[in-house]
Amino acid sequence: MSDAPAPKAKAKSGLLRILLWLVVVLLVLALAAAGTVYGGYKWVQAEFAAPGPAAEETVILLPRGAGLISIANQLESEGLISDRRIFRAMVTLDGGEGVLRAGEYRIPAGASMAQIYEQLRVGQTVQYPVTFAEGLTSAMIVDTLNAVEVLTGEIAAIPAEGTLLPETYLVTRGTSRQDVLDRMAAAQDALLDELWQSRAEDLPIETREEAIILASVVEKETGVGAERPEVAAVFVNRLRRGMRLESDPTIIYGISQGEPLGRGLRRSEIDNAENAWNTYQIPRLPPTPIANPGSESIAAVLNPAESSALFFVADGTGGHAFADTYAEHLRNVANWRRIERQRRNGGN
Repeated sequence: MSDAPAPKAKAKSGLLRILLWLVVVLLVLALAAAGTVYGGYKWVQAEFAAPGPAAEETVILLPRGAGLISIANQLESEGLISDRRIFRAMVTLDGGEGVLRAGEYRIPAGASMAQIYEQLRVGQTVQYPVTFAEGLTSAMIVDTLNAVEVLTGEIAAIPAEGTLLPETYLVTRGTSRQDVLDRMAAAQDALLDELWQSRAEDLPIETREEAIILASVVEKETGVGAERPEVAAVFVNRLRRGMRLESDPTIIYGISQGEPLGRGLRRSEIDNAENAWNTYQIPRLPPTPIANPGSESIAAVLNPAESSALFFVADGTGGHAFADTYAEHLRNVANWRRIERQRRNGGN
């Protein structure tokens, strides 16, 4: 089927151009009759490029399907341009009557008609950042999206755990929430495609899915970006030796599906072999990711630090103390417990 415009559409477009040329001609005649200094067309050009009437920055929303006439009328009625006829004439003469894009625009104070036209032509719409912290579960990400007022639509189903890449995404008003989820999933796929090709040799993980599972554990174990490769190295070393990961966040995920537990783990929960995510009991990775890891944790798992460490514990600074041997680890644990006691006693 041919995509050529229908004869009626061509005729209508041609008629519109003729009418707008007539508008310009009439403006020229009117100006000439009034004895104005500038010639007609140059005056129209000058008016198009002159500072606009808006005294302050204005946000305007152009609805989908709006044509040049309604857009020009709206710009004039909201005090952003001085003459809708000049705007329409110059946009049409430039061939831009069919390319103005709908959306939300932030028009600077005093913006000229030419500047406004350029914004609308390139679609320079208002961008809103939506930030997702690393380590959120998929359910938490959906909750975050539902709270963003500029987004639209409902999310049919919560994505599988660990399939989304948390970072900052720019959205425009009216973007669908599902579209943001799709972008997050595509971003993670693209990152994995890149990092998987350059992964370290002899890793004890065989699939991209296993990489995400382990990265989610690393993500929940530390919020210090610089030590993620070291934490990843500990877990990789333990997997190579057939040791259990013994990660508290995995137990918590099995209990609350990632929601904050609000208390410390109980001994009975650590000993509970029925919790499929309890890496104190299972000699392998948990069955699913326990969160959506960020890019740094994924990269750390696929290229961990060169380290022989097998243990780590909090060191009181927000980071961790690492140890190669269990005896050294016990000394680090004792130091951490002393710090905890001092904090409970007000630093004494």
